Amino acid sequence: MDVTAKSLDYTVVIPAHNEAENLPSLLSELQRVLELISDRYEIIVVDDGSSDETPLVLNELQLSIPQLVNLRLARNYGQSAAFDAGFRAAHGRVIITLDADGQNPPQEILKLIPLLDRFDMVCGWRQNRQDYLSRRYASKFANTFRRWILQDGIHDSGCSLKVFRSEVVERFPLFNGMHRFFPALALLRGYSVGEVRIDHAPRERGRSHYGIRNRVWGPFCDLWMVYWMQRRQRIWKIAETPVERSFPLRTRRVDWPESVDISRTPARLRLPR
Repeated sequence: MDVTAKSLDYTVVIPAHNEAENLPSLLSELQRVLELISDRYEIIVVDDGSSDETPLVLNELQLSIPQLVNLRLARNYGQSAAFDAGFRAAHGRVIITLDADGQNPPQEILKLIPLLDRFDMVCGWRQNRQDYLSRRYASKFANTFRRWILQDGIHDSGCSLKVFRSEVVERFPLFNGMHRFFPALALLRGYSVGEVRIDHAPRERGRSHYGIRNRVWGPFCDLWMVYWMQRRQRIWKIAETPVERSFPLRTRRVDWPESVDISRTPARLRLPR
């Protein structure tokens, strides 16, 4: 994804696994909301190896929603991989993420967009959760424990409704469970993150594909990897003011990035000739 070649204002990335019943109403409402803020947008639905009629439904919806992109993965890789595939295909300067189950009402996007004037990333914070009690308790425990360990200050990292400047998602490392730590990963790269309270709706059709094990044990294991990254990563920058010298200095132009993550950079760096 080349930030300099962005041709659209917004890209919405929606992972979907067996959500054929929810997609028509969700995409219709999403299209209505996006038309309020721009006519230069795309909606990428990443079909994560669905076994229901999701592929057929998306093909039909493309006839009435020209901005819809149907990206089908070869098999079910998981939500993190689906997000990553959508990010790589995006052409928008702003990336919006959303679940396909309809529990994040699309109109809530309008609460997040204005805060991009102050932050590089804005997260939704679900109020009055419309989920089973067991799911709410598991999510609350995971969020509290994550916030204590990572000190990221985010109350609801698991809420899929988020908006990003496109350059933020380019530097996310792909691993299973990545999507649960988007705010912490953005902060780790030096980006600013804000949070907004949003409404939450009940799931009207279908069922969730995530259980207690997915929401507690998986994030618990991934948490320690992100914690390790926090402690081990080093980001350096070139000094803005060069050191003055009293003798001529031969120079060579090198296009350095603004920052380099040396935990992923080879020890020997060869300059261009």
